[in-house]
Amino acid sequence: MTFRITGLSPEPFLPLYGLSDEALALHNARRMIVDGEPGYPDRIEMREVPVGETVLLLNHVSMPASSPYRATHAIFVREGARETFDRVGIVPEVMRRRLLSLRAFDDEGMMRDADVVEGAVVEPVIERLLADPKVSVIHAHYAKRGCYSGRIERA
Repeated sequence: MTFRITGLSPEPFLPLYGLSDEALALHNARRMIVDGEPGYPDRIEMREVPVGETVLLLNHVSMPASSPYRATHAIFVREGARETFDRVGIVPEVMRRRLLSLRAFDDEGMMRDADVVEGAVVEPVIERLLADPKVSVIHAHYAKRGCYSGRIERA
């Protein structure tokens, strides 16, 4: 089975790029300078942000469905990121190097299944979860911090 992984669209974050720290605070966001790798995974380009670049730490609604599983949590976005990761059959390195929590949801935003897997061997778990015809999307989260990583669906 072929799967597609996508990062977030940059559109909602573009107005935040370049704002002062005070203005960012009004959006409950903070600018940080990357001081080590790994540690600052960008959710748009789906890659580690290099040391010295800036990221925005902000809250993101990863599951907007009107269901008990509605979810929101902190994420990093590379300040200036504009190209959404969108690949078929390719797991980005930023996912490969982390422990992932995969959460499979149906069209109503209800969780059908879930699993935890090392990113280096994630494909069989993706395939197993997508084998359920009622699963419409998988949300990948970084298991240790609980942050949303990316969206996985059938290609």
